[in-house]
Amino acid sequence: MTLELAALIHAQHENELDDLPYWLGLQAEHPGRLLELGCGSGRVLWPLARAGGAVIGVDRDPAALEILRQTAGGQLPPVIRADFTALPLAGKLAAALMPCNTYSTLTAGERARLLAGLHSRLAPGGVFAASLPNPAALLALDDSEDEVEDSFTHPHSGNPVQVSSGWQRQGDELRVRWQYDHLLPDGQVQRHSAEVCHHLTPTAALLAELAAAGFHPAAYGGYARQPFTARSPILILEARRDT
Repeated sequence: MTLELAALIHAQHENELDDLPYWLGLQAEHPGRLLELGCGSGRVLWPLARAGGAVIGVDRDPAALEILRQTAGGQLPPVIRADFTALPLAGKLAAALMPCNTYSTLTAGERARLLAGLHSRLAPGGVFAASLPNPAALLALDDSEDEVEDSFTHPHSGNPVQVSSGWQRQGDELRVRWQYDHLLPDGQVQRHSAEVCHHLTPTAALLAELAAAGFHPAAYGGYARQPFTARSPILILEARRDT
């Protein structure tokens, strides 16, 4: 990812707040050392750090971490640049969190490596939690051409940025693309593109993977821990390490 694209993604999402009470609640329920997997530019990491406690972020994208550094104001939380499926840290964790739909971008092999590492790093009774799109909802989508979904002000130029998105399904994968169009006063457009691949693993299979890795898993259909159903827009996985 380029630094410009990372800045645009941060500007688009920095004021999204709906999920924060859930992550802060988990932090309060599991006091101690907490790890955010895929912390990016810090939208969730910063509120967790401000709430107190030992919070660590890990991400492999240098551009996203540079945006985090630039917005830290000299008070950067501890952050590791690394592949989080390898969990490059020692010591026990009270909780590990994966917000922002990241878990469904992992392959089955990557999930297996991550869960094995988490089981060894989490303290007894510690929890791993992840938010992701409901796989059944993504499976029901037809292919879509790019359509405008959002707009915001460029963080540096003050010009408008228009965001378009579209997707294409190939078997059990859904590839989602975004176009960030920076609209310049002279009529020119600077375009920056991003793409992510979601693996549409059924919820039952995800829960079975967690159980096989030594966790006691639960599925919820929202950030208030609503019961999960086929119509739930999101899937929250909570997996407690056995004691």
